[in-house]
Amino acid sequence: MAKKEEKTEYVNKDGKRLDGRKVDEVRPIKIEVGVIERAAGSCYMEWGQNKILAGVYGPREALPKHIQNPYKSLVNYVYRMASFSVPDRKNPKPGRREIEISKVSGEALESSIFLENFPNMTIDVFVEILDSNAGTRVAALSAASVALVDAGIPMRDMVCACGVGKAGGHLIADLNKEEEDAPDAVDIPIAILPSTEEIVLLQMDGLLQKKEWDSLVELGIKGCKQVWEIQKAALKKKYAEMEKDEAKAAAAKGKAEAQETEEFQ
Repeated sequence: MAKKEEKTEYVNKDGKRLDGRKVDEVRPIKIEVGVIERAAGSCYMEWGQNKILAGVYGPREALPKHIQNPYKSLVNYVYRMASFSVPDRKNPKPGRREIEISKVSGEALESSIFLENFPNMTIDVFVEILDSNAGTRVAALSAASVALVDAGIPMRDMVCACGVGKAGGHLIADLNKEEEDAPDAVDIPIAILPSTEEIVLLQMDGLLQKKEWDSLVELGIKGCKQVWEIQKAALKKKYAEMEKDEAKAAAAKGKAEAQETEEFQ
């Protein structure tokens, strides 16, 4: 007699998921700002198992000249996955998925930047996925937004993003790989400008009922704002450390000048 296949319980009776999170809880996020010395701005992010490096270069002259826009700058967003970022080695050549994610993510960032301040220029944003486990596009976009702030690019607002969806009949935030592979899985990456809750990126893979859609949009905005708080905390930490370093340097300089004055006298 064939053994009955066990059905995966994506959310248990206590409201806990396979990895112990609540349905509206995002995975642990760690952000370090200013990790690439030669970039104008940079960010390293760990989001669950995902590990992402983002670097911003520019604004600089857009070349070749025929791509220049005399009214605004261009945003060149490049999303790439390292060959070793997935269990089966990935072809290093950018695939259709990477090209599509680069396009929609770049458009999301454009809505947050004062592009009119930099005519005929380009802002290059390079994002490399070092380790992947579901939700890389929203994590990469969130990391890129932090890197833009670190670069001092004038922005209307930050961009914060989070995935939401469905697994095992339950509506959940920030799906991991197991949840993305559920038989009834629905995956919706969503990005917003948090101050106004304007949606700047929205995609959907799967089918939903209207009442589920309304609930998921609300859940997505809540998840995005959790990410926003972590983004702000990481930036505040970096600038607080910079202020401490500047204060130490000023104190050391003052001490050295005082010693020189004493010796001269």
